[in-house]
Amino acid sequence: MLRVYDHLPGGLLELGPDQLHQALPGPALIHLPGRRVAPLFVSVLLHGNEATGWLAAREVLRKYARSGPPRALSLFIGNITAARQGLRALDGQSDYNRIWPGGMDSDRPEFLMARQVVDTMRERGVFASIDIHNNTGLNPHYGCINRLDADWLHLATLFSRTVVYFTQPRGVQSAAFAQLCPAVTLECGKPGTAQGVEHAASYMDACLHLSEFPAHPVHAQDIDLFHTIATVKVPENVRFSFGEAGCEIEFPSDLDHLNFRELQPGAQLAHIHGGHEVRLQALDDAGKEVGSLLFDCSDGKIRLRRPLMPAMLTRDARVIRQDCLCYLMERLPLPA
Repeated sequence: MLRVYDHLPGGLLELGPDQLHQALPGPALIHLPGRRVAPLFVSVLLHGNEATGWLAAREVLRKYARSGPPRALSLFIGNITAARQGLRALDGQSDYNRIWPGGMDSDRPEFLMARQVVDTMRERGVFASIDIHNNTGLNPHYGCINRLDADWLHLATLFSRTVVYFTQPRGVQSAAFAQLCPAVTLECGKPGTAQGVEHAASYMDACLHLSEFPAHPVHAQDIDLFHTIATVKVPENVRFSFGEAGCEIEFPSDLDHLNFRELQPGAQLAHIHGGHEVRLQALDDAGKEVGSLLFDCSDGKIRLRRPLMPAMLTRDARVIRQDCLCYLMERLPLPA
């Protein structure tokens, strides 16, 4: 499945994310030389409807089309077939941000491709890794890391003072590359915004100019650090809606406005209709169901039992079914 290039295919920089299939038959790994040899690895379009990564990379590639980048760059362009249709993933297709080493072991072509990418970048002595994403709800721009070491924290805070540490789900790109180098996932808000593209492009350019990471630790006043403690899902057999009665669970129509708000015990997330005994599922880092510890589902309402902060709350039903409703987080002290 993977096509490897040592140059930019002709006409690539003129194409939007839904047009990349015209130049690339499938996932592509493009290696470009730079003045510093250890490459920066950037992955885009692991989810086909998250266009900011490609649009930002295209800006940076255009900037250095003649002179070449200040550091070698390896660009992985992921789910081109889903991007053609503007979808996260096609029906029956693997999620391209769940196929990486450290997750489920599989001999499906996508998993073998991800291993090939990681092995290639290990051999090339990768300097740092950036995985660029969007989300479907209202969220600030923030960085996500899988290790709390100083270089990872520096890499994340270069993008935003809001940083999320997570260990679930497994099989994500940043966790696989965290075994090789400092790695970060960028969450750049909703797709289609100029601000997200500009922010991601300027960050990518700044990383290409890094010669090394600072020797000093990140200072506590320069970071808001959170830890993901649970992934929240709607059970497959439960119908849900946003602001409309008629389903077992009715979420408010502006549910995503709760993202990155520190909610107190008793905060209401949804109504339960028709006397149904339904619950939201919540899986902790070990995959254990902890929904009953986090949610009070009595009196026709779903409320929080403890102080928590949601992230990535979405109103996109397809994303909820394919992935999750949201993640729940707590503040995390900066490690010594």
